[in-house]
Amino acid sequence: MAIAKAERLMNLALCLLGARRPLTKRELRDSIEAYVEAFGPSEHTTGSDDSFNRMFERDKDDLRELGLVIDIVDSLDGETGYVARRDSNRLPPIALDAEEATALGVAARVWQQARLAGAASGALQKLHAAGGMPPGRTPDAEGRHSTLEPHIPAREAAFEPLMLACRDRKPVVFDYRKSNAARAERRQVEPWTLECWRGHWYLAGYDRDRRAERVFRLSRITGSVRSRSAAFTAPVPDQVTVRETVERWAGETATASARIRLRSGAGYPLRARAAQVRELGDGWDELEIPYGHGLDAWLVEFGPDVVVLEPAELRADVVDRLRAVAKG
Repeated sequence: MAIAKAERLMNLALCLLGARRPLTKRELRDSIEAYVEAFGPSEHTTGSDDSFNRMFERDKDDLRELGLVIDIVDSLDGETGYVARRDSNRLPPIALDAEEATALGVAARVWQQARLAGAASGALQKLHAAGGMPPGRTPDAEGRHSTLEPHIPAREAAFEPLMLACRDRKPVVFDYRKSNAARAERRQVEPWTLECWRGHWYLAGYDRDRRAERVFRLSRITGSVRSRSAAFTAPVPDQVTVRETVERWAGETATASARIRLRSGAGYPLRARAAQVRELGDGWDELEIPYGHGLDAWLVEFGPDVVVLEPAELRADVVDRLRAVAKG
């Protein structure tokens, strides 16, 4: 029965750590049971050296990826030797408070649906092994283990290429469909950073076509995200206030006021945000509500129960959205 890879890697790591001198490939092959079982003793086999060499190189790379420092030196007989010195493989003391441990746990969970899930999981395992954070559940602010674990999904296919583009400062091109548009349109963006707000991921960056800062909801990106090798044309702000920008463009931060007519007994979410409510006496009320980007999309949801009085641009936006829905 073949020996599992995890056991083989563990035995190789222990062999390299326990050696008092560098060991050659031949010595490692004869010392580790998994290699002997797969390829036989080095002096009794022929033709299997290439296969063993490939497996050994993969195992060595895997151990290095896990954090083991393996030195390559020339042994006394002229062959290449390998050793993992204990002083090079001691982690310094790691002490994370509850907030830091929770932040790392949340960051790792972001990658559960992405390509770096394995790397994130491996990093947490290293911290657990070093005693830097408790295993299992996430600690709360008082150091107790909470049964509730924060979870930030990153299911959008655009998340990973946009994250890499933000890191590498590379412009991107993608097709984007606005909430009131029937079809997507091409956008050329210099990406700054990503932000998760109310369970949705947003990209903040510089829109080259509109020559202004814009925010894009990742779930509205259609097709693939393509990066470009050209440099940014606009300066990146020293501090990108993504949350404030997203809130403003999502309609949470009001920049003005709007007056609407609302049918009596309807639209309770609108009434909760209203600065003033005046009864008109004919089955309608007049409300003054905060007006920010995205209010038109929200008002459309209330259908015939809402009539926009002012401003004119908000009324026009609502009419355009209603017409788009009717055509659809």
